[in-house]
Amino acid sequence: MKFCRIFTVVLGVWLLGTAAPALAKMAPDPNACLQCHEDVVSAAEFMDSVHGKNACTSCHVEVTDLDEHLAGNIEISPVNCATCHSTEDKAHADSVHAESGIGCVECHSDIHGQQKMDNSKVALVEKCSECHDVESYVQSSHGMAIAAGKNDSAACNDCHGVHNIARVPDPDTAEGGAFKSAPCIECHADEEKMKHAGVNAHAVETYLESYHGKNYRLGFPQQSAGCADCHSGHGVLPPSHAESTIGEAKIVETCATCHPKATAQFTKFYAHGDHGDRENYPIMYYTFISMTGLLVGTFAVFWIHTLLWMFRGFVENRQKAAALAAGHEEHHISEAHKQYRRFEKRHIFLHLTVIISFLGLSLTGLPLKFADQPWAQTMMSFFGGVHYAGLIHRGCAILTFYYFVGAILMSIDFLFIRKDIKAHPFVRLFGPDSLMPNFRDVRDVTAMVRWFFFKGPKPTFERWTYWEKFDFLAVFWGMFAIGGSGLLLWFPEIFGTFLPGWMFNVATIVHSDEALLATGFIFTVHFFNTHGRPEKFPMDFVIFNGQMSKEEFIEERGDQWKRYEEEGTTENYVVTKPSGVLYDFFFKGFGFLAFFTGITLAILMLYAFISG
Repeated sequence: MKFCRIFTVVLGVWLLGTAAPALAKMAPDPNACLQCHEDVVSAAEFMDSVHGKNACTSCHVEVTDLDEHLAGNIEISPVNCATCHSTEDKAHADSVHAESGIGCVECHSDIHGQQKMDNSKVALVEKCSECHDVESYVQSSHGMAIAAGKNDSAACNDCHGVHNIARVPDPDTAEGGAFKSAPCIECHADEEKMKHAGVNAHAVETYLESYHGKNYRLGFPQQSAGCADCHSGHGVLPPSHAESTIGEAKIVETCATCHPKATAQFTKFYAHGDHGDRENYPIMYYTFISMTGLLVGTFAVFWIHTLLWMFRGFVENRQKAAALAAGHEEHHISEAHKQYRRFEKRHIFLHLTVIISFLGLSLTGLPLKFADQPWAQTMMSFFGGVHYAGLIHRGCAILTFYYFVGAILMSIDFLFIRKDIKAHPFVRLFGPDSLMPNFRDVRDVTAMVRWFFFKGPKPTFERWTYWEKFDFLAVFWGMFAIGGSGLLLWFPEIFGTFLPGWMFNVATIVHSDEALLATGFIFTVHFFNTHGRPEKFPMDFVIFNGQMSKEEFIEERGDQWKRYEEEGTTENYVVTKPSGVLYDFFFKGFGFLAFFTGITLAILMLYAFISG
């Protein structure tokens, strides 16, 4: 035991002697630093700061020898905060502060007495106010809430970040346009938080459903108003406040920023109107209910009609094929392939105008309707943005007004001017060549339904079938609903001088839902009735060349042919010069392109409803 004690003492003396030179080179004791630098660093404050557990040389790493430091032989470099705060340093490196030469100590100036901020937004706002004018923010709803201790309200960092503060982008760019709304959406999309704060919980939802919000969703936020454009960036106040940008005193001025001729009537528009809120927005609610009823009712009737026809037509075609295979011929038609004229050139031209305008309206309107869909964003990018899509849309709308006026003029010509029809205008209106519904259509519908259920033969038709008359009259309703509402939305400042702004909310619902009805009907029901039914598939070309064979004439419109025979006028409709090869090739190509474009859009619409 005595030997062990002696060995331990000897070993300790040896180790002390060996380590002495190294100990002499160790970093100085912080107490030594504080003794010399007490005019700069308060020992008590430093020990109580977030850095108090660190030695001075944790930051001033060059000071490794006290004597050399005292002799002035060690150059003190700027502190590299990234040694400990690498994450914050990386964020700061790409910030506007770094770009402007503002480093850590400009914000963390009292570095030796730095206290924990503990996510205190009050402290953060105070820090930002050292360099920035935050008066409008402090007086805002957000600022007052933060001052009252409501830490879930928005402070500077919620919009601009803390260390990664980026330069506010140009509002005329997509990035700048998004910045006007993105931070607001991030917070206000939390419905529970908004309810707790007593704020409109559906503001984001209703904004994104508006024209302005759809621009944001489609990736072109710079082309319409964002949250900050109406509510301001920093001075957000409730409408009841005298200084609020959306209050009664200033709202006209706010709207006039984008709509120079805005009036008090114009500003009655419901910026965050919710068609599902019957209590607060009854007009929007009942408009939506009415339009939804119209959509559901129309599609229910005609889709059932289409499905029944599809099945019955398939069965009939099978029966005819079996009969022909067995050697039976239903009836013999002499010169079965002789061509007869069904449409004049003016009818063909008008129908081409309808196709071009309708497809143009659909291609530019549906992406806006389904703005949350990836395919909608791709389509809108193809057009170069909502602005350019809007120009195309309005151009096609002008074509629509053109063919509507053309239909009116042709109707006037038919009723009052044409000399080949020897009848009073009233008789013409309800005669066999008229597109006005009459009692015969009731009989045709009844006979068609009986045929669907194998209760009778398929009816033979006159010049116009009941579904063709429906298509024609739908143009008039469509012009009133889609055209009228479209004009309101096209020229809001003009109509806003004498109509209350909520009319634009109504117009938006009508325009959107009626357009959905029109596109859905045309791309499903009309396409089937015209091209997709078993008798015609894959396309009825008559609308492009105006011709049909005698066999088709008798098969499709037997009563019209019988009338012509009784009048002795069948030869008046013989086509002496059939359409040429190049003509047929071009317009068949055009027809198939239009047909498959419509089918594709119908599929995309269906996908949007299923995925939504």
